Amino acid sequence: MKKRRLISTFMAATLLAGTLAACGSASGASVGTAKKDTSDASIADSATPAASADDKATESSSGYQTTFGSKHFDDVTIQVELWDRENSPAGSTITENRWTEYIQDKMKEVGINVEFVPVPRGDEVTWLRSAMAGGTAPDIVLTYTYSIAQEYFEQGGVWDLSEFIDGDDQALNMKKYLGQEVIDYGRLTGGDELCGIIARRATTARSNFYVRKDWMDELGLKEPTTPDELYDFVEKMVKDNPDGRNDVLGFSSWDDGYFLGAFSKLATDPTESLIACKLTRDYYDEGMKELYKFKNKLYNNGLMDMEYYARSGEDFTSFIVNGRYATFEDHVIASVDLSRGSRLQTLQENDPDADLVSIAPLKNIWDGKQYSTIYSPGGLIAFCPKSADAETVEACMTYLDWLCTEEGGFTIYHGFEDEHYTMEDGCPIVKDAAYNTTDKDWIAGDLFLTGNSGYFVDDETFSKSVSFKYPGYEDHVVADYKNALTGDYINDIDDSLYTSPSQAELSADINLVKEEWIVQLITCPEDEFEANFEAYKEALKDAGVETVEAERREHFTNS
Repeated sequence: MKKRRLISTFMAATLLAGTLAACGSASGASVGTAKKDTSDASIADSATPAASADDKATESSSGYQTTFGSKHFDDVTIQVELWDRENSPAGSTITENRWTEYIQDKMKEVGINVEFVPVPRGDEVTWLRSAMAGGTAPDIVLTYTYSIAQEYFEQGGVWDLSEFIDGDDQALNMKKYLGQEVIDYGRLTGGDELCGIIARRATTARSNFYVRKDWMDELGLKEPTTPDELYDFVEKMVKDNPDGRNDVLGFSSWDDGYFLGAFSKLATDPTESLIACKLTRDYYDEGMKELYKFKNKLYNNGLMDMEYYARSGEDFTSFIVNGRYATFEDHVIASVDLSRGSRLQTLQENDPDADLVSIAPLKNIWDGKQYSTIYSPGGLIAFCPKSADAETVEACMTYLDWLCTEEGGFTIYHGFEDEHYTMEDGCPIVKDAAYNTTDKDWIAGDLFLTGNSGYFVDDETFSKSVSFKYPGYEDHVVADYKNALTGDYINDIDDSLYTSPSQAELSADINLVKEEWIVQLITCPEDEFEANFEAYKEALKDAGVETVEAERREHFTNS
């Protein structure tokens, strides 16, 4: 049990995407940082069609049948939480609209009545706690905060879904679309119990590092591959930029996701990286000292924005579109993303020859490998309170299984062919964005509970589909997603999977120490860096970082 728990928890929390999938037991599974395998057989070219009444799945040994179409229910009603963003278009309400009616009609075909329970999106955690305490929660409840689902499960208030999902004949559409890895991510306790169903992200790509390609080409520079090469690259871009500007801000990094892969020593040991989480990494990862030293050197040599710590998001975008940044880190496709200010498009209005491209991850200073920090392969978690009876939970899992089909999740998210999209190279391409916005986009994501950011079979299909939203910049988008998923993958999410007993009490003090010291580490004179870093570690120790680490080590290494 100890071995299974460590591997199961490790699979989920380290977010390894693919190579540990489909492991019914821990035997033979290798624990290591893994590259995503988009050819994983658990994610097929298309979702399994709903089973017909003439082709019913064999009844599970548990007695529950949850593959859509394998059982006709006797007029069972399920209540499903639906986040209300108060954005319903005229003529529709959050619970009465074209898409809720589509769902209700399809589920009635197998004897399931679906009732949607609207919940204010901004108040969903408070509402959830109140509903769970009062026994009034709907049969499917939702949250992005996994620790809440784990908390209620450990208190005995949530169903163990393993008996509805794990049988060979159960939830076949879900297994095919989500894949075993994402399903196992819902085993929050690290054992066999399945606390909830996790939605599969369409992509785990997180961030890019961008450079001014036009300057790079004019200076005859090659794409940097190591931190040292990047330092020289930035220096030349700032001091010798072809535009002759003296106001260039050479470097900006929004949260070190990109540079974690280049400097982290724990990236080379993912088990230790899991234990030393985001909250405690500065204390335990030798590479973080080297990262702050690298930034300190850039700062002291005028290769960073000298007031970076006081800049707003508006400042950041303004400096990009006005050509002041030679390099910067931001979210994936942030250079062309309309929601982030169409930065490259605006830059090219000011300077038609300008170009921004992402570059691949730098080689790690400890082992020479490339690492990409990624988002969790899972999004929200859906779980069933014990206030629902077994037959209702069976119907709920059948509903979620249907959402993993093309008739279900694909249609709800992408709409109908020739009305909402056309197919091009196997990708759904939006026909009329304005029409889709008012017809389905306002609710599609909140109804598609088993997927985040669309129903896609792999990263390549997703990035290709997204690229068509940016005419003239398709190659940029595809390259950005590719670079964001290059190399091995490492965990840099917040500690939602497991919160140690003392973490709630100590995290505020630890984060306060980080806020007080990190700017000082980057901006202090170079000859004061070593002393400041040691003082920083002492402050982290005094704030309780060792207590949190000890509790996490106990959790992840003991059964």
